[in-house]
Amino acid sequence: MDFNHTSVLLEETVGQVFTRPDGIYVDGTLGGGGHAYRICSQLTGNGRLIGIDQDADAISAAKERLSAFADRVTIVRSNYSDMKQVLDNLGIRQVDGIVLDLGVSSFQLDTPERGFTYRNEDAPLDMRMDDRQTLTARDIVNGYEEQELFRIIRDYGEERFAKNIARQIVQKRKEKPIETAGELNALIRAAIPKKSQALGGHPSKRTFQALRIELNHELEVLKESLDTMIELLAERGRIGIITFHSLEDRIVKSNFKKNENPCTCPPDFPVCVCGKKSKGHVVTRKPILPSEEEKTHNPRSKSAKLRVFEKQQKQ
Repeated sequence: MDFNHTSVLLEETVGQVFTRPDGIYVDGTLGGGGHAYRICSQLTGNGRLIGIDQDADAISAAKERLSAFADRVTIVRSNYSDMKQVLDNLGIRQVDGIVLDLGVSSFQLDTPERGFTYRNEDAPLDMRMDDRQTLTARDIVNGYEEQELFRIIRDYGEERFAKNIARQIVQKRKEKPIETAGELNALIRAAIPKKSQALGGHPSKRTFQALRIELNHELEVLKESLDTMIELLAERGRIGIITFHSLEDRIVKSNFKKNENPCTCPPDFPVCVCGKKSKGHVVTRKPILPSEEEKTHNPRSKSAKLRVFEKQQKQ
């Protein structure tokens, strides 16, 4: 199997997160193993990498790609939200670095039967990151109430015409279930004024993003996992997260800021009395962006942003 995926911000991410050649690292979104391979190639001594992914195809591809480092690598099929449990099972309390690449892989996008793409008209509406899950995007499109469809398309897709799209879906599915990307594309085009369709790329992009986020609980998982991952870092350990849309980036930026300065005391208090201590500091005051060369070579990197947080050294 050719799990084709070009790792985004590869040098920048590994350069920021890899701090000790004999350290323990976690790639929480292993994918095809691009970031993991670069980390493994620099490990020495007792250096070790734990790779986590919920996608069976990614697991298979990563095992093959990282086979040269088999004595240093442990690969687990799971969600990064279960990282603490995965590490506990391996007897690991703290790690020196964590990488998350929150983008959909090129393999997932380019494999029509996975149902992530709006560019293949015959693709089924699937979008599951983990095929052990039973609910699919088709179930959401054909089963959610109109108000719920409107909410997720508006909130997760940031789609101006969410109300029109939700209404079109509900009306059309009364005739027959909506089964394919092509059928959904036609509804979306009917719901968006032609003048607006000429702007901002493919008209289905935002709706497909919204369905994927809802189905895989992507934002909830991210929100609920960040504090735990920072706790898992050893002193001066770093976590680097690559996001691909504003909703993810906002969550990461806000969380890193809160962990750097968790104090809830009023600004005019002379001293802190809430007792909440900083967990570390934000390394990237502004996100690291792909170079123009990378964006040209890999157009899917255009919206990527890397933010990095470092665990504070104990006083």
